[in-house]
Amino acid sequence: MRAAQSMMLRALRSGQRQFSVAVTRPWEDKWLTLPPVSASSSASVELNQLSSTPTTALKWVVRCCPHLPRALVHKLFRLRQVAAKDTLNTGDRILLPQSVKVKQTPTHSHLTPQQINFIRTLVIYKDPAILVLNKPPGMPVQGGINIKRSLDAVAAASLNYGYSQPPRLVHRLDRDCSGILVMGRTHTSTTVLHSIFREKTSRASDDIGKEKRILQRRYWALVLGCPRRPKGLVTASLGKVVVDNGRSDRITIVDNSTLMSSQHAITEYRVIASSSQGYTWLELTPLTGRKHQLRVHCAEVLGTPIVGDYKYGWQAHRKWGHFDLPNVEDSREELLNEEKLPFGLNLNKGSISENHPRLHLHCKQMVLPNISQALQNVQSASSCDLSLVEELELVADLPPYMQRSWDVTNY
Repeated sequence: MRAAQSMMLRALRSGQRQFSVAVTRPWEDKWLTLPPVSASSSASVELNQLSSTPTTALKWVVRCCPHLPRALVHKLFRLRQVAAKDTLNTGDRILLPQSVKVKQTPTHSHLTPQQINFIRTLVIYKDPAILVLNKPPGMPVQGGINIKRSLDAVAAASLNYGYSQPPRLVHRLDRDCSGILVMGRTHTSTTVLHSIFREKTSRASDDIGKEKRILQRRYWALVLGCPRRPKGLVTASLGKVVVDNGRSDRITIVDNSTLMSSQHAITEYRVIASSSQGYTWLELTPLTGRKHQLRVHCAEVLGTPIVGDYKYGWQAHRKWGHFDLPNVEDSREELLNEEKLPFGLNLNKGSISENHPRLHLHCKQMVLPNISQALQNVQSASSCDLSLVEELELVADLPPYMQRSWDVTNY
């Protein structure tokens, strides 16, 4: 009985075959039954080639439940609440917990004109293939349980600009991180961008020392202390550990890189500026795209946690103990703090001149191929050498509180 309660998602085949144990009374009212897999779903078109591919449970859930945030769907599979690798045949069914209907609220409806205008002010670049935003800190990129507004859902509702398809995420930024966020505007451009970001990580070792790379990302971070060397390369594998009796997890350095759960991670860094107060501005260039990579490399390898990163630098912040630097333009700051932004955002508070600074990590620059130009003269990305395509350079301004910290440290 306890096992029946804890199992969140089961895949069944209508008829004789089933993927897992069937739900029996009295728990039948706990489950939401999706429509059976149809025969038409077994064929898919990928760029310029036709291929008959089996439908997976993940694909079918996404297709039947477009209103569910992708993050939630992936979480169900990630927690092994369904056998994600099982393929489905015509007539197979999937059961979802009824709770997903209760916990999820539509994030794409009822946007006010002020909210739509605000989101559109975040757009720093737009062409027929991609859309680029300067993501504000504090706004989650993807939806999930207890998240009322996520950037992907809001963008889908307000940034179509006449396209029949909504813009789609091709990479992620942490909720409290800010800066350049790229979205694909069409299925083809999204597929190409996904490939670029994936290959960036898989071929990271080949990019070491190269001046020209297909994808370049540069972050600015304000850290506590200063690295021993003004520039260098961090190569340290990362792994996930469970803490708080399973209630949360964190990323840490893994010494034994042969472990199956470890992920190779590489970061280039250089010092931009140092202050007399002990802070240092770093430029961080991740050659791989691992979760919390920059935050962990700064805290655990360089020994310089990012300001405002209390997850990986809590002890360092406690020892630091001083965020009472001289104020600059106090009267102007007071007026700015009165500004109320949509979605409950406040981009002015959180500098190092305050008692509780926010995360100082910003994706400031990105260089990638001009996908729109590449797709104009070819039928598919598979026939195009992206290394020969003109580069597109994107730059995003610092959020106001980070700009204030910059002004204070360079006062």
